[in-house]
Amino acid sequence: MPTDLSYTPFFYDDVRLAIESLRKGGIILYPTDTVWGLGCMATHIPAINRIYQIKQRYEKKSFIVLVDSVEMLERYVNYVPPVVLDLMESYQKPLTIVYQGAKNLPSTLVANDNTIAIRIVKHPFCQEVIKAIDVPLVSTSANVSGFPPASTYSAISEDIKSKVDYIAMTDRDRLHAPSPSTIIRILPSGDFETLRD
Repeated sequence: MPTDLSYTPFFYDDVRLAIESLRKGGIILYPTDTVWGLGCMATHIPAINRIYQIKQRYEKKSFIVLVDSVEMLERYVNYVPPVVLDLMESYQKPLTIVYQGAKNLPSTLVANDNTIAIRIVKHPFCQEVIKAIDVPLVSTSANVSGFPPASTYSAISEDIKSKVDYIAMTDRDRLHAPSPSTIIRILPSGDFETLRD
């Protein structure tokens, strides 16, 4: 992933336009530290429902949400066990964690057992956008359910592109797909299990 995105001429314009779209209840198509994603403000229920429609996902299956820091994470789960901080330091790959006790998020985002999957995202575009909107960003792969996720911009279908309100300019020329995130579930005991490595 490029580390000098903030020095490209369009980066901050790209971030600003994405933020404007999100604040109006829009859906954006954007790069993450894993695959390209469909996203909206995690507190905007109509936009969340539109993402379900775009993905043709009709049964309830909760999305991942992205935050920019541990401080933001703590606003949306009842308890962050100490093991989480250790895991974040030890994993080199992006790490998505399924937490018990979701809070301050709409029920359309939360699993039936009141868990929520959250990743502290490292991608500069995502970090800037989330800091500005000050709520988590929904993140789900840019594909119709049942089809392979789009790891690069060129792999995203024109149908998906036509249904969003803003498409990020950042990383459109990225050719190599990052690894998918590791997924870990925090158990009620405070221990954890790996769901995907």
